[in-house]
Amino acid sequence: MLVTGKEILQKAHEEGYAVGAFNTSNLEMTRAVIEAAEEEKSPVIIQTSQSAITYAGSTEIAMIVRLLAEEASVPVALHLDHGTDWDVVMKCLRDGWTSVMFDGSKYEFDKNIEITKQVISIAHPMDVSVEAELGKIGGVEDHVKVDAKDATMTDPDEAVEFVEKTGVDYLAIAIGTAHGVYKGDPELDFDRLKDIKARLNMPIVLHGASGVPEEDIKKAVSLGVNKINIDTDLRQAFKKAMHKVVKEQPDVYDPRKMLAPTSDAIKEVVKTKIRMFGSNNRA
Repeated sequence: MLVTGKEILQKAHEEGYAVGAFNTSNLEMTRAVIEAAEEEKSPVIIQTSQSAITYAGSTEIAMIVRLLAEEASVPVALHLDHGTDWDVVMKCLRDGWTSVMFDGSKYEFDKNIEITKQVISIAHPMDVSVEAELGKIGGVEDHVKVDAKDATMTDPDEAVEFVEKTGVDYLAIAIGTAHGVYKGDPELDFDRLKDIKARLNMPIVLHGASGVPEEDIKKAVSLGVNKINIDTDLRQAFKKAMHKVVKEQPDVYDPRKMLAPTSDAIKEVVKTKIRMFGSNNRA
């Protein structure tokens, strides 16, 4: 069942749980994520970065994800993660993504509002949901890089103004997480999250959640986070499984036999995250 991001996340917002948004760049990863969601009876968001689209091809990856999503027994949304390029966002709209993120966090506040409104004016008539980001999340994710010194927390007053002026469907906020691999444990500003959630009363998105301790994730969900992005954990599971195959079965050269263990590893990560986020048995 291919649905919009808003359909999935509004229900999560109203019922108090979070839905995992898992990055993909190929058939194996997509199938593993959806199979995990089906086994856990959970809604799920499949998301693609701009670099994944460059790698796999927009039309090709759209066909893979949409076909598997349409055949799935659980609600699936196809989401563009960190869309910073206007042309990429527009192509995703044309190719059938049901949710897009315009990441204007690199711009000044008013400029971020202006471009986000333009994206929404095109996406909403097409029944496509829109995510935006306010504040700057540190770390590196594909083409998005923010140095620690430039990372900034989301201002609650600005969050209210931003949502009122744009009409965005869900908002990614910066409360202390970071993209990529953490050096030490992250310190999340839960008071800031609680304040923003109470004032906006809408689905809230948490980026950079790979590597965040389980107790912090569960607390963030209890305080109103409804979409949690997971990418690095999937990549690390893929790498570990592939290295194991190469080391233990050096004579294997069949790509199917090499990739099957990586799919199994990704599937287990996704199932663990689904239970952690509380979206199991919510489909």
